[in-house]
Amino acid sequence: MAARQEWSMSDFEIGRYIGEGKFGKVYLAREKQSGYVVALKVIYKAKLEKYRFHSHLRREIEIQHSLNHPNVLRLFTWFHDEERVVLVLEYAARGELYKVLRAAGCFTERTAATYVASLAGALAYCHKKQVIHRDIKPENLLLDIEGRIKIADFGWAARSNAKRHTLCGTIDYLAPEMIEKKAHDYAVDNWTLGILCYEFLYGSPPFEADEQDDTLRRIVRVDLTFPSTPCVSSEAKDLISKLLVKDSSKRLSLEDIMKHPWIKKNAEPSGSCIKQREVKKTKIPGLKSEQKDGSILF
Repeated sequence: MAARQEWSMSDFEIGRYIGEGKFGKVYLAREKQSGYVVALKVIYKAKLEKYRFHSHLRREIEIQHSLNHPNVLRLFTWFHDEERVVLVLEYAARGELYKVLRAAGCFTERTAATYVASLAGALAYCHKKQVIHRDIKPENLLLDIEGRIKIADFGWAARSNAKRHTLCGTIDYLAPEMIEKKAHDYAVDNWTLGILCYEFLYGSPPFEADEQDDTLRRIVRVDLTFPSTPCVSSEAKDLISKLLVKDSSKRLSLEDIMKHPWIKKNAEPSGSCIKQREVKKTKIPGLKSEQKDGSILF
């Protein structure tokens, strides 16, 4: 895959630091010619060499660059110089869903249903493009300025219509077939939606335990219980129970998630739980002004 050599760091005004990953840092930036605000993910080649991560990054770039969906973070382009590979990404102004969830403790059913519906639609799109994400979790989900959810970080994604065997992802969100080292397919993402739906409503993943081995055992047994508090509707519990099914072929399909009574009753069709007047009032730290159309300027 050839990088667009006409792009370089000199094409951008670099703003504040907004995050860090294993291989580099993320900065707010403005493309000088258009004034368009983006996030620059700067990855150091020395670290890629150290961890032998070149092919992994190439696959991530190829997959994310090919996707164009309202609930998938756009990878606009990428370029490199002697020391760095730079990904030019859509800027999600409200940041990680993980931080929003931790601050709130748990979400209302309206908010949880809106996010689950948006994710189901985005994953259905990815699956049609033969992409399995395999690492959906709150840390890999971002919110744009209007409060719409965006799937980010395709580092563990795979493009395949065949069964996969790689054990990857994050412990609390792993599907049973992955733990048991069985072949897996798109249904691992459906399982993770069930985990997320539970976590949105209760504040923590359903199989969480003090020891990793205990968590893995609980997942394999599907040791699912619903606490008495907070109070969660029977319809929400029904959706979760139909997704957290050990037999992957019997998990609720993404299309049926979107038709589920709990989703239809609670999810905001706009995909945002933020009122328009709150969007207009929002000031993003590190930026001096915003355009009237909602796009952001320095």
